[in-house]
Amino acid sequence: MPRIVLFLDLDYFFAQIEEVENPELRGKPLCVCVFSGRTSDSGVVSSANYVARRFGVKAGMPIKAAKKLLPEEAVILPVRLEHYANISRQIMDNLKKFNTPLRVESVDEAVMDVTQAVGSDYAEAEEFAKEVKEMIRANFGLTCSVGIGPNRVVAKMAADYSKPDGLTVVKPENLEEFLSDLPVKNLPGIGAKTESILAEHQIKTVGDLSRQSLEKLEELFGPKKAQYLYLASRGIYDEVIEERPPPKQLSKIVTLKRNTREVEEVMETLAAAASQAYTRLASAKFFASKIGLIAITTRLETITRQADIRFGASLDEVLRTLRILLTKLLETDEKMMLRRVGVRFTGLKPVSGQTSLNIFSEG
Repeated sequence: MPRIVLFLDLDYFFAQIEEVENPELRGKPLCVCVFSGRTSDSGVVSSANYVARRFGVKAGMPIKAAKKLLPEEAVILPVRLEHYANISRQIMDNLKKFNTPLRVESVDEAVMDVTQAVGSDYAEAEEFAKEVKEMIRANFGLTCSVGIGPNRVVAKMAADYSKPDGLTVVKPENLEEFLSDLPVKNLPGIGAKTESILAEHQIKTVGDLSRQSLEKLEELFGPKKAQYLYLASRGIYDEVIEERPPPKQLSKIVTLKRNTREVEEVMETLAAAASQAYTRLASAKFFASKIGLIAITTRLETITRQADIRFGASLDEVLRTLRILLTKLLETDEKMMLRRVGVRFTGLKPVSGQTSLNIFSEG
């Protein structure tokens, strides 16, 4: 039987939680930020509501740059990652009650295979999605955007298609029409580097990509990635939806806006990466005993540094430790220039295994 997949994306999750819990914030530009340094402008935007986005603010933007775009009435709040992760877990636990194969993709995303529940009936799948949206709205006061399609890739692009509070259905017979004009960057798994390579070959839309031969894509990207791009651009990349095994480590690596060795500049980008990894860790109900700094230099050397952290360490503690590791690393070579940086959590254990510590919950 052909598969029907539902992809759920909680709208501007962190900022929306703050709006629900503080209704007076609604209608105002709101940014939830990760502060990485010693001033109120050091750090990055983690989540922005749609009012703030209309001024050009987006996630990952330095706080200083965001403030220049926003009016005086804008509200800047610090992230409460443990709180958001706790709400995320409650939502995911409620989704499990629908008794369909479920995979949690991140703190604000999940994918469900609803084939057994609805058969091959897309109208039934749409009603199923409406029930899911109403459950989240009724229990948590939050909106979400949902996409429905024949596989995860199409369903995710459908969820991204209409935000916030959207519901988009893409049936197999409508695949080509839906995909053809979308920018290639909308295809999951295509980052800036892949997009740039495709642009060099005048491949700018998913439709353009779908017209490429497998052989040409293999020349550009190698066999594994080429196979994915070939199938995904045609809307036929399929995968079984099942719960992921417990992680052994959690990491996130990002490219700096420019090659640099300035600690504050690096910390802004590193804070965003650490925030994402930390949220995933908290959402999965794990804690780490070690934190690692990953640094990739302009000479393409990969250097790692590691330190112990206490079980249940806060994000602030994690960032302080990363700052120390980064500062010490740069002191070893005054000519070292960094190109990419990242964070790695290791020594993971489930929270339930440490019953004396009530971590990852709102105090």
